[in-house]
Amino acid sequence: MSVRVLSSVADVFGAVGPAAQEAAHVLVEPVGAYAMTAGRLWSVVGALVGLAGVVVGGLALARSVRRVGHGGRRGAVVALVAGLVGAGIGGMVVAAAEGGPGTGYGIVGGYVALVVGVVAMGLGGLVATRSRRTA
Repeated sequence: MSVRVLSSVADVFGAVGPAAQEAAHVLVEPVGAYAMTAGRLWSVVGALVGLAGVVVGGLALARSVRRVGHGGRRGAVVALVAGLVGAGIGGMVVAAAEGGPGTGYGIVGGYVALVVGVVAMGLGGLVATRSRRTA
């Protein structure tokens, strides 16, 4: 919502009482640096899911290098799915963000989740390709 809309809402509800004006004013105030907003929370969740995919994909890749013919297909699938979920959450956070960095929408974390998710999908795809090739 823009500041104009919120100020007009405060003007309309000004006749109702000062509580509505105060509520509209709180919506316009910037968010603190350490405040956990919904956008920041979702971007952290997306980054953590993507990071789990990177870890599982890295372990599956190490396993596929050590044992020829015993590639971690399960690890590849987990890494692919976790990367897809992490990148999807990050993409939704970036698409829904109405402001830049520091506004509380979680756009920086959304981009991190996108990158980590894509890396997890890449590792999962590499492990899946290796396990298919050696089997």
